[in-house]
Amino acid sequence: MTATHSNHRAELPNVRGRYMFDQALSDLTWFRVGGAAEAIFLPADVDDLIDFLQARDPDLPLTVLGAGSNTLVRDGGVPGVTIRLGKAFAAIELRDDGSVYAGAAAFDVAVARYCAAHARAGLAFFRGIPGTVGGALAMNAGAYGFETRDSLIYAEAVTLNGQHLRLTADELGMSYRQNSRAAELIFTGALFSTEAGDRANIEQHMAEISAQRETSQPIKSRTGGSTFKNPGGANPEGPKAWKLIDAAGCRGLRQGDAEVSTQHCNFLINHGGASAADIEALGEAVRAAVKETSGVELAWEIKRVGVPA
Repeated sequence: MTATHSNHRAELPNVRGRYMFDQALSDLTWFRVGGAAEAIFLPADVDDLIDFLQARDPDLPLTVLGAGSNTLVRDGGVPGVTIRLGKAFAAIELRDDGSVYAGAAAFDVAVARYCAAHARAGLAFFRGIPGTVGGALAMNAGAYGFETRDSLIYAEAVTLNGQHLRLTADELGMSYRQNSRAAELIFTGALFSTEAGDRANIEQHMAEISAQRETSQPIKSRTGGSTFKNPGGANPEGPKAWKLIDAAGCRGLRQGDAEVSTQHCNFLINHGGASAADIEALGEAVRAAVKETSGVELAWEIKRVGVPA
């Protein structure tokens, strides 16, 4: 147990959801590394989350954890309260006007499949994004030429002091792998625009995305997805992180049991015995090598949370 840096238990407000204490976060992230959460809060619904935020000690550290697909939890664990949204936040609903509402805990792939089943086009690219809608909103996730902001009508979110908001992509400052207000919000859901489409064509497009991911990315490994942002942003002609990493000679580079994937070198892999420190050190070694060989300073796309061991 490494995350209990202070004793916040007696200070936690009463909730209708539940708390879990000293839980290993390595079980909840795709890298399968990292320390424990001092406390995890699973709210019963939006009102329960709001009540918690309004009643908590404002100095209580808060961390939001989704599916853990794009997150590296450091070995010392996460102090304070880690908020995880569960089934109450996972609903997906087709509205009469053709828009689709998805809760923040709904998996992106589930949203894509739901839309295909209802012959709604526009969100098939979610098939290629691991994680949940909340994570997609927080980082404006994108794949195959599309970004979350492209279809977003509004996001629903709660501020850290418990104010409920609806915000458009412009109000959120969404740009390439960026949401300028993500640090001050907890996303609870979103409404997306879709268009009438042909179910067979949508499903075929999704199958092509799935096949492309499987052949080009180490999706069956313990990984956190794309490690670094492309320096060229969403520009398809701009520089790609993986090409810079490859040119710097980092393909297959190792730090303990962590490795730069030989299949796609913008992915870091835990071969089973790596620590979070190994993975982060490997990422920093890659950044240094790319900086030295190209002059480009890569920015982390993976969210790193918690404290070192």
